[in-house]
Amino acid sequence: MLGVDPGARRVGLALADEASGVAVPLEVVDVAATDPVARIARLVAERDVTLVVVGRPVGLRGRDGPAVSQQQELVARLRARLDVEVTEFDERLTTAAAERSLRAAGAPRSARRRVVDALAAQTMLQGFLDRRKA
Repeated sequence: MLGVDPGARRVGLALADEASGVAVPLEVVDVAATDPVARIARLVAERDVTLVVVGRPVGLRGRDGPAVSQQQELVARLRARLDVEVTEFDERLTTAAAERSLRAAGAPRSARRRVVDALAAQTMLQGFLDRRKA
């Protein structure tokens, strides 16, 4: 299972094995340097991914946030390119939670910027896994 935390500049990726129920951060794709859809397609093939979970930017009140149109474009491109299921899951506050964790761990700002999106993808994917178990 592959988790995707979409963003305008960076896309965070995380992997999970449904059997173990644990998500781990994988990488951050710089959108200016790499097409995230092509990178995700490569990972799906290389890692035998059977499900891609894309974070949906929902606001605190449960309504779609301003970044939903960009996220929906990414979801449509992934569904057109991949032969696996692509689903969406609420990513509310995942980046904020990842930032807090990195600050608490004492990570310097430059290091946080490099990994925060992958940690946000991990948080979102772990939430998806936990919800499926319940």
